[in-house]
Formats: sequence, structure tokens, C-alpha cells
Amino acid sequence: MPKAKTSKLALPKQELLALLDQMQLIRSFEEKAGQMYGLRKIGGFCHLYTGQEAVAVGAISNLNLAKDYVLTAYRDHGHALACGMDPSASMAELFGKVTGLSRGKGGSMHFFSAEKHMLGGNGIVGAQIPIATGVAFAQAYEKTGGVTLCFFGDGAFHQGALHESFNLARIWNLPIVYIVENNQWGMGTSWKKVSAHADFSATAAAYSMMGLACDGMDILDVKSTVAKAIEEARKGNPVFVEARTYRYKGHSMSDPQKYRTRDEVDEYRTRDPILYLKGRMEDEGLISEAEWEALVGNTELIVEESVRFAESSPEPAAGELYTDILA
Repeated sequence: MPKAKTSKLALPKQELLALLDQMQLIRSFEEKAGQMYGLRKIGGFCHLYTGQEAVAVGAISNLNLAKDYVLTAYRDHGHALACGMDPSASMAELFGKVTGLSRGKGGSMHFFSAEKHMLGGNGIVGAQIPIATGVAFAQAYEKTGGVTLCFFGDGAFHQGALHESFNLARIWNLPIVYIVENNQWGMGTSWKKVSAHADFSATAAAYSMMGLACDGMDILDVKSTVAKAIEEARKGNPVFVEARTYRYKGHSMSDPQKYRTRDEVDEYRTRDPILYLKGRMEDEGLISEAEWEALVGNTELIVEESVRFAESSPEPAAGELYTDILA
């Protein structure tokens, strides 16, 4: 069998294609979700991940999801798909259908799969951080060898629960990597106006943790940085990573985005994480235009099928109100 072709990008072609494909699947899914929201097929809150795909895909690609776990906030569609959750069940959840990931009861903010070790988006700012710390505590206590990735936004960085969690994680030597997806805007407020220090990762030093920073628009930088963090976390050394990224859409679908300019958004789009990786692969002769068109076409087919599945699925029965209740 011939050896896989490796480029200056330090990864085999097939692995690079898989990363590109996963980012494009998330992009296609989010664009379709936005369309369906506009058509009122999706109700309630809906927070799109468009522009941030490199962070979830790059970080989660390092995991062994037989023993590792992922927790994130309400902007969770990308993380769910990166964990391998079914696009059709994901779209059905957005539609509020019983075939959804949470049987239509969680909606956009509460994608969840115990099977895929993705323990949820969470609708409360920063609430997933102590929960993820508890998951890491269980991993350490049971000596599973697993690690937890905890994602949150720059708005959650200033929550007290984060700093309590950092402290406990270091005291108990927990196998956890905290990843702040600094997309520049906490709802409508620039992170620069509410942050005493411009380098979030520097905060780790206050808790004797390793602090790392990466370019959240470059999936290869994210992947290599988080790989280093995971290696440390498996030794019982919690790590904090700042991924500087950008969201193209509003905070949620109801956001008029009057706090930033079109020029600012367009500037970040010139560093689009999908086109950036595609361009680097083209420079190395690792992807042809035909391969790219086939990849995009395939993701669009998957997403179109997810919409058909969601539309044809039944609404939850009234009795579903009483399922999954502990007491």
C-alpha cells in the first residue's frame, strides 16, 4: 500500500481533507439553519457558529471520544457536529421534533449526546464550566485516562464560576483543557471594553496553570496548540487556551449587529478558516477544484437531507414533557 502523501502542512492529505470537510459541513449546516429560522421553521433562540469552525474542529480532532468529553455553551452546533453527532437529528432538534438529539425539547442551545460524549450546550453563560470541571474530576477519580475539553466565549471569561473552577482544577490536578473562543464580541460589547488584560491566556499563571494562545482562524494552529494542551491535561495538569476567532453572524438570530461595522466583518472574512486551509492545500497541490466542488456538494446534500428529515419528523407527544425527569 502506498504511503499517504504528507505536505509541508505536516498532516497527510486525507486528514487535511477530513478537517476541511468537517468545517464545511458545519458552515453548510449553519447557513441552512439560518435560512430555516428566517422561514420560521425554527423558533426560539438560535446562535450560529459561522466563522468559528476551526476552533471546534481543530480542538476536537485531537480527542479519543471513547473516553474524552466535550462541553460547551449555547453556540453548540459546531461542537456537536465535530463530535460526530448526526446532522439530521441535529436539524430535527432545531425544528423541535421528537427525532431530535434531545427529542425536540432542548432546541439550539441544548444539543446533547451521552453516546458521543458531548455533554451539552448550556443556555446559561458560563454554567458549563463548573460542570466540565466535575466531569474531569470524575475522570481523575475513576482513573479513566480521559480528558475534558470545556469551551466558552469571551463573555463567560469574567464569570466567577470560571475562576473557582480554575482554582479547583489546579488544586485537584484535573485532566481538563479550558478553551475560550474569543470571538471579539460578548453579545454587543467588545471584549476590550470589559477585560482588564488583553491576553486572556496570561490569566492561567494566577492558578499555576499552563496558558496557551492560538489563531482561531487557522485550524492547524488550533489543532497543534490544543494537542499540546491535551498532552499536559492527561498528566493531571489543567491548561487554559485562548483561541482568537470571529463570528460572522450576530450574537443570535435576533441580533441587529449595530455595534460593529460591515467593514470589520468583511476584514475577518478575508481570513475565513475554511478558505484559508483550502488555499494552503492548493498551494501544496493537495486539493483540486474538482475535489473541492465534490466536497461542498456532498455537505450540501447531507444538510438538505437533514432538512427533509426534520420536516417529515413528528412533533413530540404531550407525554414527552415527563420523560428524562429524575424526580
